This record gives sequence, structure tokens and C-alpha cells, in this order.
Amino acid sequence: MDVWELLEFQWPYLLALLGGQERVERLAYERGAFMRKRKIASPSDLLRLLLLWSVGEHSLGETAVIAAASDLANVSDVALLKRFAKCREWMLSLLTEALGPGPGAEGVMGRLRLIDATIVAAAGKRRHNDHRIHLSYDAVHQRIDHIELTSMKAGEDLTRFDFAPSDVVLADRGYGRERGLRKVADAGARFIVRISWQNLPLEGEDGTPLDILGVLRDLDEARPEEVRVSIKGDPNRRSYRLVAVRKSEPAAQASRQKLLTSSKKDQRTLDVRSLEAAGYVFVLTNLDPSITAEQVLELYRMRWQVEMRFKSLKSVIHLDHLPVRSFELAQTYLAAKLLIAVLIERLMFEYESFSPWGYPLVPTASAMARHTSSA
Repeated sequence: MDVWELLEFQWPYLLALLGGQERVERLAYERGAFMRKRKIASPSDLLRLLLLWSVGEHSLGETAVIAAASDLANVSDVALLKRFAKCREWMLSLLTEALGPGPGAEGVMGRLRLIDATIVAAAGKRRHNDHRIHLSYDAVHQRIDHIELTSMKAGEDLTRFDFAPSDVVLADRGYGRERGLRKVADAGARFIVRISWQNLPLEGEDGTPLDILGVLRDLDEARPEEVRVSIKGDPNRRSYRLVAVRKSEPAAQASRQKLLTSSKKDQRTLDVRSLEAAGYVFVLTNLDPSITAEQVLELYRMRWQVEMRFKSLKSVIHLDHLPVRSFELAQTYLAAKLLIAVLIERLMFEYESFSPWGYPLVPTASAMARHTSSA
């Protein structure tokens, strides 16, 4: 669907998904995005212009021309730039509310949460200006349930997320750190997290340091195995399962080649033990032992869906680059694009799973009642 068609003809439905026009506009005033009109009649009109610029990928000049041609606003590109620069907190608030608990998000099924992050390149050559999107995807209810935008300096960490006892969390090596895993466990949730051989100090059941590579070398061919471990320094001495399997030789060789290429590109020395560890897949989990080692690894395979979600976002709403340098403006741009992605996701969910009219109903005065009373 053309972006202008979406903003022109589907606008009331998109506002309904955001809690209604009154809610959207009240947030604009509360977050300082809209103080007075200045040639833009309302926060709702400002939001349409911002989405036309970001999601429609028009330049500021083109956005100003379209706004004038459609009688939406008569404003210059410079004025738009200044107005958009004040919208970051507003966009982030709208995005947070759009990600609130959806229909069916609570219940006995719980959530299978696939957690990952991706980098969006900023304009220019300075990579430290890049942005990172931290995302949690609920694979059970097929919806994004958490997004956070940060600078490149903010790393991947499970402590960024809140967890419920019914959650099962899947995450890659970047999240295999004691603090984040402890937060998941303290919430009563379950996790399957891939770990590295050196970043998470583990102990055996007898309390002695665990030689992960030594454990891996003893694995049989093509058969998952597990050992009971705990994390060094954990005051609760919680017991976890280290589940591991050997890779096939082609898969192991591909992983080693990837490591060698990466180390050469980054001009860093590669530890030979990392090349050895590349021949295995090993995860840490606190799932009940009734879930077999084979089932743990099969379940972990579903984590790939969150990477596919990122690829989908980057291809559909073009999250692969930013046309602006300013951190505030770039965050506004990203949040607006992600907001539309979430709203489209919700529109599809409401239509397919919730209500036959396809969007939530916002309480308003009834036109039919007004017509009846005036008759």
C-alpha cells in the first residue's frame, strides 16, 4: 500500500490503534512535541507529516511540497526539521504504548520470547554514531513485544527487558552474561541462551571450575549431551543445564572461516580456543529436565525467527540506513518507522484474530444517536 494512501484513507484506523486522536494529541503536548500551531494545525497533522517523511522516505523539501498540495500545512523544510527534532520522546512514547499487551498476550500459553539486536548505520562514515535496536519477538502470539533504541555504545543485555514467570527466552551469545541470566531466573522465567567458552565462568556440581572445552571434546558424534552446572559467584547456587552437540565438519569449517574473516577484518588476534569452540553448539538453560537435550536444541533453533524479523523490517520499511546525522532526529526517524511496522502488525492481528472490523473501538459520541435525537 502507498504510504500516502495509508495516511490518507487508513488514518482514523491507525489513530484508533494508538488509543485515539485525543490520546495521541495529549501525549504530544505532554512530551513537548507540540506547543502551539505555527502553521501546523494539530499534533495529528504533525504526526502525519512525520510519517510521510520517515516511512514515506521523502526529503524534507518533498514533504513540505506534499503538505502544501494536500492542504495539510504550509510550512518550509527548515521549519519541518525543527518541528521533527522535538518529536523523539513523543514517538518513543507512542511506540511503547503500541507495544503494550495485545489481545491474547496473557494466558496459559505464556510467551516464547526471541531476543536480539541489530545495528542501523547512521549517515556519514563514523560508525560510533550508529544506532542499535533491541527487540523482543513473541513467537507464540507473533508480535513484537518490546523495542528499545540506543546508541551503538549500548550493548546487548537481557537486563533491558522485563520478564514474566510464564516466559521462555531464547537469545544468542551476546546475551550469555551472568547479570542478565540472573534477572530472567529471578523473575521465575525460563531461558535457552547460547554462551561463549570464556565469558561465563561455570562450575561443576562439586563447585570446581568447569573446563567447557574439555567437556565439549568428550561429546559423542551427532548426539546432544548435557551436564549440570552453576554460575560462579551466584549466591543462590542455582543449577543449570549445559546442553551441547558437535557440529558436522562442513558446519564447523564454515564457522571457523567466519571467525577468521571477522578477526582479519577487525585486525585482532584470534584465540585458537575460539576456533576449537566453533566446532560445537552449546547453550545454557534452566528448563525442566523433562525437556530433553534434543528438545532444548530444537527449541533454540526457533531463535532464527527474530533474525528473520529484522530482515523483514529492513526490507519492508528500509531500516538499513538513516538519512540524518543528528542523534535526536535519527531516533525520531527510527521510532516513527518502527511505530508504523508495529501498527501494521497490529492491524493484521486485529483483523485476523480479534474483531471482524479489524481495529479497536475508541469511545466517542455516537453519530447515530445524534441523528436520532435531532430527528
